[in-house]
Amino acid sequence: MKTSLSKVNPADFDAVIDGKKVGLFILKNKNGIEMSVTNFGGRVVELFTPDKNGEFVDIVLGKETLDEYVNFKDERFLGATIGRFGNRIANSQFTLNGTVYNVPVNDGKNSLHGGFNGFDMKVWDVVEATETKLHLRLISPDGDEGYPAELTVDMIYSLNDANEFDITYTATSDADTHVNLTHHSFFNLHGAGVGDINDHVMQINADKYTPIDDTLIPEGEPASVEGTPLDFRKPTVIGERVDSDFIQLKRGNGYDHNWVLNKTTPNALEFAAEVFEPVSGRVLSVYTTEPAMQFYGGNFFTGTPGKWGAIYNRRASLALETQHYPDSPNRPDFPSTLLRKGETYKHICKYVFSVRK
Repeated sequence: MKTSLSKVNPADFDAVIDGKKVGLFILKNKNGIEMSVTNFGGRVVELFTPDKNGEFVDIVLGKETLDEYVNFKDERFLGATIGRFGNRIANSQFTLNGTVYNVPVNDGKNSLHGGFNGFDMKVWDVVEATETKLHLRLISPDGDEGYPAELTVDMIYSLNDANEFDITYTATSDADTHVNLTHHSFFNLHGAGVGDINDHVMQINADKYTPIDDTLIPEGEPASVEGTPLDFRKPTVIGERVDSDFIQLKRGNGYDHNWVLNKTTPNALEFAAEVFEPVSGRVLSVYTTEPAMQFYGGNFFTGTPGKWGAIYNRRASLALETQHYPDSPNRPDFPSTLLRKGETYKHICKYVFSVRK
């Protein structure tokens, strides 16, 4: 009798890469929610949640085999852990303690998501694997993708019976460095590869966002969302304003911006966002300890082949990436991403799944 909803073949994720074993791990709770994860990049490969009628579908975009992640031909970051620095660093450099560090140029003139061989492309060590928890660890050496200091990251994925998928990151370094970790699952609450996310209803707990230049780097100070298509303080249909004649949307090719969350207590776990899909009734709520969240509306997908013959088209998914602001190493006015020797970085992101009739 089949006891798993997973459709991928675990054998297709068995490999040894750079001397490290790669595999597929299944997490599930008593309510039937189930997710499969590979320790290659800490990627969420599948995530099954119920609709209002109790029907389960996979709501994250992904691939069927490890090889498709390793030798990617299109979207690289599907379901992945992002580091050392999530989002963009302007002109692919920053200065720390008087030294200029050059990091990979992989997004125009900027550096994106840790470089060419970021944390999404590395094999994480498996510390512990149970039916409800996966503890992964990565040691990133000094100079990795140009970043200073040896960084040790522990990341725990847990799935509990309250239908909460928690991601807990902690990190320490042997010298000063910059760290900005995030998670990059692409969600579609209809089901992966089913329609687009323009009919999803979004709420973001943010009065401000960081305006971007034409290379998607923050320019100027955080700005009010008041009177703009970036105002999601009240639940709003995503597609209602996405093609508005607004310079920020033109620069991002749609929504691809960093929202400054309304935090009441720094570093406390607080509400960030909620997405509701009215047909299925699925609800995805997001909580975080971070000061910001990047909402990306899948603007750059162009027919990416996905699992089981699905095609991932433009705006057929969304990513909700809790994090610090983009380009923080070059912006002393932003919340700092500096991790000093002897300090501990900690970041919690909580995704909560529910249904609404």
